[in-house]
Amino acid sequence: MARKLAPDKWLFAATIALALFGVVMVYSASAMIAQKENGNQFYYVIKQGVWMAIGFIVMILAMQFNYQQLKSRRIVYGLLLVSTITLLSVFGFGSVNGAHRWMKFPGFSVQPSELSKLALAIFLAYFLEKRAGEEGDLWRTFIPCGLITGWLAFLVVVEPDFGTALMLALIFTVMIYTAGARLVHLGLAAAPALLAALGLLIFVPWRLKRLITFLDPWADQQGSGFQVVQSLIAIGSGGPNGLGFAQGKQKMLFLPFAHSDFIFAVVGEELGLVGALTVVAVFGLFLWRGVRTALLAPDRFGMLLSLGIVTSIVVQALFNMSVVLSLVPTKGIPLPFISYGGSSLVPTLTAVGILLNVSQHASGSIDVGLLDTAKTKAKERKRLSVATINGATSARF
Repeated sequence: MARKLAPDKWLFAATIALALFGVVMVYSASAMIAQKENGNQFYYVIKQGVWMAIGFIVMILAMQFNYQQLKSRRIVYGLLLVSTITLLSVFGFGSVNGAHRWMKFPGFSVQPSELSKLALAIFLAYFLEKRAGEEGDLWRTFIPCGLITGWLAFLVVVEPDFGTALMLALIFTVMIYTAGARLVHLGLAAAPALLAALGLLIFVPWRLKRLITFLDPWADQQGSGFQVVQSLIAIGSGGPNGLGFAQGKQKMLFLPFAHSDFIFAVVGEELGLVGALTVVAVFGLFLWRGVRTALLAPDRFGMLLSLGIVTSIVVQALFNMSVVLSLVPTKGIPLPFISYGGSSLVPTLTAVGILLNVSQHASGSIDVGLLDTAKTKAKERKRLSVATINGATSARF
């Protein structure tokens, strides 16, 4: 283990900037609806500020311990057990917009699917490190990882939350491929997974309707396409420089969920293309420094865990922005750090705290050995075998 260093300053700065920017934009996007629903325009921004403060405290705490303590069997499987119990417990609470995604308590709610992403990343990093040298083994490595991922994804799908299930699948794919899984195994897993995904899209009426709406949202502007159309109007109205902070019009009860899932549309309307691209650039900075942290990690566990965390945050951000821009079908996934809601913000900041923890133990140079894949090793073994056979044949003659 390398000596403890200062955390990655750029990664830390990007996180703080995005979270603070989120509080500002939540106020702008929610003031109107907060006044209408609660008689106080600061209702949502105050709650967001409290959640941000809690998230920062947890993030700082997550930076203090030795992240290798997460490799404890009790912690790894304990997190999986807690995730399973909480994902099942959501059905004991009332539904919101037809979905059981939250455990609602007086004054706050918890979304267990957010915890499941971190729990999966920790499990995969732990398990794949223990299977070092056996990454290409179907039964000892690939299938156990796939079963745990599939179980968590199944529990999330039945809430229903198809988008988060896709995030879990992407975390699994990135981490296990980086660890050295064989492409043929990924292909074998992808085939039934894609069939299941197509089935969930085509044979579930409301998902099929959402898919059709995505293809032409303007065909039903006042019905199923209303949200997407209002989002595109907001983005288009912003132009290059935007209408100015708090000057947006679509958030005035036109654009549903303006302060949560569609807050990026408010950013585009009020801050324009410049503001939207700045947000994308900061997420790009987060991606760069996060991947750099993974490459400089002193051990395999830290490298894989860092990649899992970065994947879960950056891919979710890109997916949310794509929904707002109507590049993919509408899905209720928040924009990390920026969208309203402590259920997303606190777990995300916790995960970043672990990522910053890994950055404090950077080795100072990229350990290429951590990036060796099973395919490379297999090729080397095959080359040696062929050389041995050729040598034996030459000796015989």
